[in-house]
Amino acid sequence: MTIAREQVRDLALFEDSALSAISFYFQPATPRNKSHREQSILIKDLAREALHALEARSENKQGRDSVQADLDRILRLSADLRSNGTHAKAIFACAAKKLWQEFDLPPTLPGTQLFVDRRFHLKPIAHLLGAFPSLGVVLVDRHRARIFDLRLNELTEREDLFHPLTRRGRSDGFGGYDAGHAARRVEDETRQHFKKVALVLKELLEKGLFEKWILGCMDEHRSLLEAQFHPYVNRALLGHFNADVQHITGEEIRTRAQQIVDSWQDKRRRDLAALAISQARSHGRGVTGLRRVLRALEMGEVQALLIGQNFQSHAVECSHCGHLDAHIVNFCPVCGHATREIVDVGEAVLPRVIRGDIETFYVKDDPEFDQVGNIAALLRFRVEGAQPIAAVPGGDRTRNYPGRLRKFAS
Repeated sequence: MTIAREQVRDLALFEDSALSAISFYFQPATPRNKSHREQSILIKDLAREALHALEARSENKQGRDSVQADLDRILRLSADLRSNGTHAKAIFACAAKKLWQEFDLPPTLPGTQLFVDRRFHLKPIAHLLGAFPSLGVVLVDRHRARIFDLRLNELTEREDLFHPLTRRGRSDGFGGYDAGHAARRVEDETRQHFKKVALVLKELLEKGLFEKWILGCMDEHRSLLEAQFHPYVNRALLGHFNADVQHITGEEIRTRAQQIVDSWQDKRRRDLAALAISQARSHGRGVTGLRRVLRALEMGEVQALLIGQNFQSHAVECSHCGHLDAHIVNFCPVCGHATREIVDVGEAVLPRVIRGDIETFYVKDDPEFDQVGNIAALLRFRVEGAQPIAAVPGGDRTRNYPGRLRKFAS
């Protein structure tokens, strides 16, 4: 089963105080020999290390028993995982809460990994989902339209619209009159077919089934086809590729569409990073650095989050209210309860990012981004003159913060 955004949100809400939430990611690799023993040994080693680390962190026997049961189940599945070389796999489990979920992923994970903690480790999935809109791929010719969903590199056909053209007679008539009339009739029928396709696309976008889409058609049809699109449909178009609907294969469709998606994402990532840095320098709709980004996330200001691909930084999290703070303090400045140290704050912010449906990009090989702390955010608004969180009377984070709301254009 392929994972959906709603399922990721549910996983982001999960927390188990007994530290028995298991996140297992399997990335298929080319074996050195037919026995496939390397992957089996790796999974066993990861399970053993995870259990030893849990024993050092927790004295809860019930939680350790829950983890042991889930690890045993993962080990039993390892043979099936090795035989599935076309997909990566994610497993989220907590036997204590009777939770076990498996998902197929594109085989593009950094490696096979296993995590045991109070929350699920979602960074590999956030990397896949955070910046990916729901995508449609539409193939069109003069009498047919095929509509596909493209999700996590998987192509699924949703609809096949067929409009047979009127059959022509054998003769062009006196002086070729019938030939000209038939050509006009065919062109009109094609236009009506394209109008119907454009209407279906508009309805799919309005219903939220697609956020963006990609067009595949013969180049000679594009001008007549695109003339039928509503401006809303045109704005959602990521790109197009030349395609013969009758003969193109599913793999060719997926490859050509994915190339367009990758190019669009790369450009959007670079544009957003540059915009966030520029806006931060002018005190506009951008912030950089961990402390400012954490504050903006807590205030609900963030529209898009940008994180260095290898970003890691220590922070603390309140065990009571969940407040994240870049300052390593023993007690929460919001509610006064004890804090716990977090080694990877980039992972810790993901539940909040996923729940808020905040667009997320991982940035690499960008010297300017490195210089501003490897983390930045583009804001949808900014609360000017607001008191620091620690100064809010009573420590009530749900109240309205004092200050003036400064909104920005989308």
